[in-house]
Amino acid sequence: MNKRIAVIGAGALGGYVGGYLAHAGHDVTLVDFWPEHIETIRRRGLELDGLTPDEQFTVTRARTLHLTEMQQFSRERPIDIAFVAVKSYDTEWATALVRPYLASDGYVVSLQNCLNEERIAGIVGWGKTVGMVASLISVDLHEPGRIRRTMPKGGEKHTVFRVGEPHGRITRRIEELRDLVGIIDSARTTTNLWGERWSKLCQNGMSNGVSAATGLTGTDCHRNDVIRRFQIQLGGEAVRVGQALGYHIEKIGKMEPEQLARASEADPAALAEIEAVLRPAAGASANPRADVQRPSMAQDIIKGRRTEIEFMNGFIAERGRMIGVPAPAHERLTELVLQVERGQRAPAPDLLGG
Repeated sequence: MNKRIAVIGAGALGGYVGGYLAHAGHDVTLVDFWPEHIETIRRRGLELDGLTPDEQFTVTRARTLHLTEMQQFSRERPIDIAFVAVKSYDTEWATALVRPYLASDGYVVSLQNCLNEERIAGIVGWGKTVGMVASLISVDLHEPGRIRRTMPKGGEKHTVFRVGEPHGRITRRIEELRDLVGIIDSARTTTNLWGERWSKLCQNGMSNGVSAATGLTGTDCHRNDVIRRFQIQLGGEAVRVGQALGYHIEKIGKMEPEQLARASEADPAALAEIEAVLRPAAGASANPRADVQRPSMAQDIIKGRRTEIEFMNGFIAERGRMIGVPAPAHERLTELVLQVERGQRAPAPDLLGG
């Protein structure tokens, strides 16, 4: 595959995916707006870290550009695949920046947490828009030029990358894209992009904002009975909104969507089943990194950055209002995280009663 690849937003996930592809010999350009990050990669390479020795290496083959240097693309062969891996609120401008440099059959891939395909299509059109869900990958840009993965590779147990067309058909380009990212971790094509997207949104909606509001790690949130029940409420509301929107929601981690919804509605058997999935087992974790890892939104709070809460829990609540399906837990969490983000409150478990 002799494709020109650009990654717009070489942060945790974008840098991880782009770095792996460059390390494998693909023509990759990493574009980012954090000067220190780009300069560090230029000076010493992009250091990738994981849970096994094979995942620990330095990428020296990736080309880098500061955001202000993107005009260099105008003198080069057009871009075949542009991964947009910025925060959701930066989607439109990032897509607009790369649009002039796309090949006639080039396309943009949303490599993001939230449902941003419509925003991308508003800039480049639906024909140049592809979706890709990265599930349970958990990566962290912990300092300039250094990205670490805190979850084991999915392999045969869990498919990490799900690639799909907005129209649901299997096309040659998404088969090629599946094979491309398949060198990083397990990958498959899907005819149900929107159901996959909503499933990931449910999963993120149960964890990201909760960790941001409480200051707790994901594992500690699950250990706290009150907070865990609140997470179940979030998950159930998100499932009911998605069902009302007509999505066929895929499995949410190890949880069946209908069981999660019933658990949030106080069905005793469903609640016991979901609690058993979420509650951490007694004893030491087999993966010590998981015990200290915070979801991306909690990392944003620590670093003083804007969060994606309005595009995650706020989006679920807004869609619920639009179709008359209440999502009060999402409304509450959105407001709490915005208050924390603005410095009006400090993150604490008791914000959620924990």
